[in-house]
Amino acid sequence: MEFTRKNRQLLSRIATNDRHGENSPYFDGWKAYDSNPFHPIHNPDGVIQMGLAENPLCFDLSEKWIRENPDASICTAEGLNKFKDIAIYQDYHGLREFREAVAKFMGRVGGNRVTFDPNRIVMSGGATGANETAIFCLADPGDAFLVPSPYYAGFARDLRWRTGVEIVPVHCRSSNNFRITRAALEEAYEKAQRSNINIKGIIITNPSNPLGTVLDKETLRSLVSFVTDKKIHLVSDEIYAATVFSSPRFISVAEVMQDMDCNRDLIHIVYSLSKDMGFPGFRVGIVYSFNDDVTNCARKMSSFGLVSSQTQFLLASMLSDDEFVGNFLRESSKRLAKRHHVFTKGLEEVGISTIKSNAGLFFWMDMRPLLKEQTTKAETELWRVIINKVKLNVSPGSSFNCSEPGWFRVCFANMDDKTVEVALDRIREFVLQGKEENNHEADKSQARAQPWRKQNLRLSFSSSRLYDESLMSPHMISPHSPIPHSPLVRART
Repeated sequence: MEFTRKNRQLLSRIATNDRHGENSPYFDGWKAYDSNPFHPIHNPDGVIQMGLAENPLCFDLSEKWIRENPDASICTAEGLNKFKDIAIYQDYHGLREFREAVAKFMGRVGGNRVTFDPNRIVMSGGATGANETAIFCLADPGDAFLVPSPYYAGFARDLRWRTGVEIVPVHCRSSNNFRITRAALEEAYEKAQRSNINIKGIIITNPSNPLGTVLDKETLRSLVSFVTDKKIHLVSDEIYAATVFSSPRFISVAEVMQDMDCNRDLIHIVYSLSKDMGFPGFRVGIVYSFNDDVTNCARKMSSFGLVSSQTQFLLASMLSDDEFVGNFLRESSKRLAKRHHVFTKGLEEVGISTIKSNAGLFFWMDMRPLLKEQTTKAETELWRVIINKVKLNVSPGSSFNCSEPGWFRVCFANMDDKTVEVALDRIREFVLQGKEENNHEADKSQARAQPWRKQNLRLSFSSSRLYDESLMSPHMISPHSPIPHSPLVRART
């Protein structure tokens, strides 16, 4: 112990602080899955991954395009003549063709209502790197950003860990479907002011992660007006823009600000191809700022997280193919809509509701009726049951800083159709079994009926461990889980 303490004193504050946020159910669910992953043949009783917002539903379209366009890769005989030009050092502005293709794609996703300038496209290592780059450009350690909750669980890492910036939640409520209101913004801002917290801006996700909803024009105008009045920044994370599968349509903050009297220097967009195209492994993140100084600073910082020139070369060709892009976006919308319907309809059949959503790779599931009491502790207990007994990795609302216990984010796009059915069967069995136990208990006691959930949870907590640590393989850790042995996953019930 003494050696460890002295050794840590030799390291930096970043290396030794706990601001990464990894000790939360969001990351612990990943670790539980990694230790016991479901496989239909080799491990049918394993944990099904429903905490991963990944979009492989249209991989067949991308693979078909790659087969038909071998010259788009420098690693094929057809593209080898470009190898030397692409393999050498590139300017950190990025390939011109790539920036033009990304700018055009961003415009198309927004219905071509906005024209994006390729010269403002700044690369970064995925949306994680892009968000952090934006924060580095806009704030100093100790400053803070307002973030409407529930918000993406990874923001604790992306926005806070290395920058030293703080997050001040803007608590939104289920009574109005977690709408971001001016009143909630004012309340959070004034509270921060009274605490001498320097608010530098607001960060939103549109479409929302974890709600799977889009912001309407009125809300976006209110946000732009708010930051203009307060002279603070607005960062709009729009990485799910092309995952909208039904009305209302996606509206970018860039569209709204066009007809507003606002300070354009305060508006910034984060984009990525990880969700819309399903390419998280390509690590394509984009910072798009209307502020020249931010654009220039971000471009200098991009040296620490450039997209490989090989990736740029491939995507420049793919995204410039108008016919492919149009077909991809249409088919992606259809497949996401179908998968979303299958999941939410299956849950409705056993009495589980969700927030009405039309975007993203997930939905916001209401499990409040299953809680023993309306507390975060009860939510965590239910989450442990779902991980340990039902063997589903869903992410509890507390991971997303939700002020109301009992909400869970469920990802639906990262699995095949057969796994979807297995997951739904497990949920149905869990809920129906609990109802039967409650009815039996009520008849037996002839007393006031107790909520079925209490009996179900008590029975489900008979296991003393969430998983067998001996099953944890160092080769199966997720990219979001740097430390395999987490306190929450080890916790005894």
